[in-house]
Amino acid sequence: MAAAPPNFSWVEPQKLAGLAYPCNRSHYQFLLNSGIQHLVCLCESLPPHYDSCAGLNVHHISIVDFTPPSLKQIKEFLSIVEVANSKAEGVGVHCMHGHGRTGTMLACYLLKQRNISGDAAIEMIRKMRPGSIETTDQEKAVRDFHQHIQERPL
Repeated sequence: MAAAPPNFSWVEPQKLAGLAYPCNRSHYQFLLNSGIQHLVCLCESLPPHYDSCAGLNVHHISIVDFTPPSLKQIKEFLSIVEVANSKAEGVGVHCMHGHGRTGTMLACYLLKQRNISGDAAIEMIRKMRPGSIETTDQEKAVRDFHQHIQERPL
């Protein structure tokens, strides 16, 4: 039986969801059953049983806990989401608890998709997923990404 991974929620229904570390096979089955064919792991190492569910493509973008993603990592994440969504495939993204690294990536997605400021994206993701974006460096990464796309649209 499939069980939702901890801290699972849609940010953009059927397109992008955030979650905490999936740790058993039923979590992966839940993701597939929910329309998620791509799982982006932001932890330093992949979670257990990550390869146990045929049909789930796992992408690894290793970010040290409590640190922000680099501009290159943000662009890589957004590219994965864009390509998957263009094929009507959902994406799930996780770190350990689904707050810091996950929240930072989700905020970057929102600011790009909705053409909003970094501060608005941070506020929005914190309302959707309380506890998101844990450090001032992660907040700065969102604001810097907004500045970057203002200067050089993606």
